[in-house]
Amino acid sequence: MTIEEAQKIVDKWITTIGVRYFNELTNTAMLMEEVGEVARIMARRYGEQSEKESDKNKDLGDEMADVLFVLICLANQTGIDLTEALRKNLEKKTKRDLLRHKNNEKLNP
Repeated sequence: MTIEEAQKIVDKWITTIGVRYFNELTNTAMLMEEVGEVARIMARRYGEQSEKESDKNKDLGDEMADVLFVLICLANQTGIDLTEALRKNLEKKTKRDLLRHKNNEKLNP
């Protein structure tokens, strides 16, 4: 699915199954909570922290999808076209970083 399709699908889900959007502040807090869950898995599974038994069956993809879902909710609520926003963001990064990473000795030993 495209990002545009995802925004429409999430909006339809919210307005039919979810009843309505939570307000923007609530969704921002939920986004931080979901990002924290991804961070916890990353730190324990791929980082130096030991993974707790209760975290071993956590699905990283599912947790990332939770982040994406809430982010899409916020975009829908604030009138952001994520396809266009991502296009502009990549354009900005390309202009800014065209040679920056290639010239970074830490990345190119």
